[in-house]
Order: sequence, then structure tokens, then C-alpha cells
Amino acid sequence: MTINERLDKLKAAVKAAENEAVTAVMFHETWKPTAYDNELLERMGESFATHSFQIIRSSLRREMLLALMRLWDSNHQAIRMTKIREELRSTEVFNALVARRVSRIGITASGLPRYLNTKLDKKRDEVISLIEKYLEGGIGHATFLKIRALRDEHLAHRQITPSKASFADATDKDIEFFYEDTLEIVRLLLSLVLAVAFDLSEASKVYSHHAKFFWINARGERTEGHPNFHPPVPVAD
Repeated sequence: MTINERLDKLKAAVKAAENEAVTAVMFHETWKPTAYDNELLERMGESFATHSFQIIRSSLRREMLLALMRLWDSNHQAIRMTKIREELRSTEVFNALVARRVSRIGITASGLPRYLNTKLDKKRDEVISLIEKYLEGGIGHATFLKIRALRDEHLAHRQITPSKASFADATDKDIEFFYEDTLEIVRLLLSLVLAVAFDLSEASKVYSHHAKFFWINARGERTEGHPNFHPPVPVAD
């Protein structure tokens, strides 16, 4: 495979990573009020509607985790963060990336290649460091194993015998750190490989805003405002 072909495959992988990251953001921001909005949880209470509310909440969480883990799959047809890391560590691929960026800018200043090399090399180091955080030997590897076990044994499949990695379930805090780091990896990759400035935290704010307007209408039939609400009958003294 030529360097240009490898670079094209790298760009395609980063574009696919962007799509999966946005999908994860959509599900995550829509799920968050169902877990942390105390007023919403109080409105739902213990009504009949709460049963479907819990199903929707669980489904949103499941789809977010599946989207997130697709970014880290080991399948050769998947995005594979490990493969992206391998290509970024290649001097040939990196030099070709810088050369394409210089050509795209179209400025012939003699110092431009060196400037871009320094600037992009810093981003490359940041991306590689964040990816390696969750690989074997990294400080986040145990978290990655727990989240992968959750995906493999309970979400993508229903495994009868749990793996050793699932001895301690992934907490919401574990998932949140992994989620934020993955979004940062994708943000850096978009800037480094595609020359695109896309702050996924801004996308999070948009979907969070939309979720607020959706969930504000959710209420159980024991809550005033629900079409099936009936005021409690006062008990005679």
C-alpha cells in the first residue's frame, strides 16, 4: 500500500470516528436528564409511565456505549484507535500529512513546512498519549476493560459466564471520563488529519439544549399536567 493510500485510509477512519462520536454525544446528552435531573425524576415518580421511562433511559445508555466502543473495536473492518495510533506514529505517514497540508494552504513561504511540522507534531503526541492511556499498560486500561466487558457481556451480547474484567462494574464516573477523553481524541484527530475545527463539547451543548425541551414535557400520570392525572381524593377526618 502506498503512502497516499495509507493517508487516505487514515482520513476515512477519522471521518468515521467523527460520525460515531456525534452519535455518542446525541445519545449521551439525551440520557443525562433521565439520570441527573431530580425534577424530572420526581415528576415521573412511581407511576405507570415510569416503566417506559426506565426502558427509554436504559436504551439511550446502551446506544451511547455501543457507539463509543465502536471507536475502539479491534475488528479490522472497524475504526480501530490502535490502527490510527500506529499510522500516526509512522514518520512517513506524518510527513505526507504535513506535505498535503502545505500543498492545501498554497503558500510558498520557506518556513511554513517547519512551522506546520512542529504544530501538528504536538497534536500528534497528544492524540497518541490519550489513546495509549486506555491501551495495555496505560492508567486507564482497567477502565477500558470494564467498559468493554459491559459492552460485550450485557449490551452487544448476553454472555453467560462473565469475564475476569467484569469483577468490578464500570461506574458512571468511569464511563464519563472515557467518554470525555474519546471526544477529545476525535477533536484532535479532526484538527490533525482533516484540518477541521470541530469542538464536540459545543455539539454536546446543542443536544443538551434539545433534550431539555423534550424531557420538560415528560411526567407521570400522578403528576398534575398529565392528561390522565386525577387529584387525590381527600380522606375524611
